[in-house]
Amino acid sequence: MKLDISSDARPQIRMLLFAALITIALWYIPIVGWLAYPFRIFVTFIHEGGHALAALLTGNSVASLSVALDGSGETYTSQGSIFSQIFVSSAGYLGATIFGALLLVMIRRAVASRIVLVGSAVFILALTLIFGLFKPIFAGSWASLTGVPFTLVSCLALAAGLVAIAKYAKPRVATFFVSLLAAQCVLNSLLDLKSIFFLSFPGSDKLTDAGNMQAATHIPAMFWAIVWIGLSFVILSAAVRFCACKRSKTADQPDLPFEEPLEV
Repeated sequence: MKLDISSDARPQIRMLLFAALITIALWYIPIVGWLAYPFRIFVTFIHEGGHALAALLTGNSVASLSVALDGSGETYTSQGSIFSQIFVSSAGYLGATIFGALLLVMIRRAVASRIVLVGSAVFILALTLIFGLFKPIFAGSWASLTGVPFTLVSCLALAAGLVAIAKYAKPRVATFFVSLLAAQCVLNSLLDLKSIFFLSFPGSDKLTDAGNMQAATHIPAMFWAIVWIGLSFVILSAAVRFCACKRSKTADQPDLPFEEPLEV
């Protein structure tokens, strides 16, 4: 199906495509691959935050949230009904995809990039302090405390970086950085879901969200991986179509800095 891109959306679409190309380059060019690490940790915080928020929305409790040096993460929640288990397990990858899609929508709606960056910093900081620090400390078990140091340090570093960009970067640079975060969230989630798909073949003993879904529903993990991939593409498609539509301008909603013609 043909996608008609509004003329006022083309600078933003070019910016998003450029951010996506940079994201892919950071994955596959060894000499700059280390630059992708902070983004990977950020996406993991969003992923684990999705699990935590889904647990709270379904009336469950969150025992701990942690992020590891290798970019993996763990969130322990109480188990409720099958519906809540499905919702919580699905909220990791889909939550990161939705977060990235929301960033795209906010860019298109001309929400100030500084607000988006500071809001993202506050979000991961609140998650870490509540579920990554205070909850494990109050639980008092050594097993739940081992992940606290790296989780806390990485969160503080990310939050400080986001706030610094919001405060000191030029509007155009800050907006591009939001586009880069959006691309990282969406593309990392899709890449992880591809890995989950291959880890869902019979015989794999790797603990995954899809495996948790299989344990809760007795439906093969591969089915859930396919469903999540399909839903992620639907979410991404809807966000891109929204970004491609013409935006009505109002007096109190100025153009974003990069909506000026790009210099050649």
